[in-house]
Amino acid sequence: MMSFNLEDCLVIGISSRALFDLEEENALFEEEGIDAYRAYQRQHEDLVLGRGTAYYMIEELLKINDLVDDRRLVEVVVMSKNSPDTGLRVFASIDHYGLDISRAAFAGGEDLHEYLDAFSVDLFLSKSEEDVQGAVDHGVASAILYEPPDGYAPVAGQIRIAFDGDAVLFSEESEKVYKEQGLEAFVEHENLNRDNPLPDGPFAKLLCILAYLQQTLPREDNPFRLALVTARKSPSHVRVVNTLRDWGVNLDEAFFLGGMTKSKVLQSFRAHIFFDDQDVHVGPASRVVPSARVPYKTGSSLKSLPEG
Repeated sequence: MMSFNLEDCLVIGISSRALFDLEEENALFEEEGIDAYRAYQRQHEDLVLGRGTAYYMIEELLKINDLVDDRRLVEVVVMSKNSPDTGLRVFASIDHYGLDISRAAFAGGEDLHEYLDAFSVDLFLSKSEEDVQGAVDHGVASAILYEPPDGYAPVAGQIRIAFDGDAVLFSEESEKVYKEQGLEAFVEHENLNRDNPLPDGPFAKLLCILAYLQQTLPREDNPFRLALVTARKSPSHVRVVNTLRDWGVNLDEAFFLGGMTKSKVLQSFRAHIFFDDQDVHVGPASRVVPSARVPYKTGSSLKSLPEG
């Protein structure tokens, strides 16, 4: 078999519980342990799993590989702390849905973040806060997925991804000023630094990769639609625009809400996924679109500061 370099494409590491609905099975594992879980999975090996929170995003991203003939643009790796034995049902469901996923890491109880670099993972998605925190602390863009919304109807043939700004695309710098010193100090800080690009946040590299893939494909019927949904407002939006220019990123849509709820905008945007650092935003958003929270690194002062 010829070697394949994962560094040449967007690589998403995803837990089986993020891709498929395994809540009942996870509850069994937590209540009765690994032996009961293993037995249940074997008994239900032929029963197809339902779609999980990140399913529709993954489905659309994989379709991008059909748009080019000479290379793969997106690779998805199923990553689980379970054993290969319990993973057979997951791959049977992957085959059922026709998902082009062939790679997996079943770590048998070991920490998953130890294997993220080996698979050149650009984004790690899971429902395990422990696993995501480990990934974040090791410098990998990662987020904790919330339960999928009821009645969600994704846009077919397009992948719509929405990001919060501070502490997600951009560093924690400005958010710390706001939370520690207040709105007036934040506005003054952003005005003074309006021509200085914001430092990279945990998802800056991911956005640049997505923007590059978007630019690689034809403009007409482009499968990507990328949006910024932030609580910032004028005049603090100027530094954001200047930062994106510095990165060479042209977002399709941007919403500077100035304290308005994000969920209504996200519902109108029909995001396949929304990334934010605060539960106060992710919680309401998750009721209308698939959503995920980006944890702060262990030791960040933002962990002890109130949300909002």
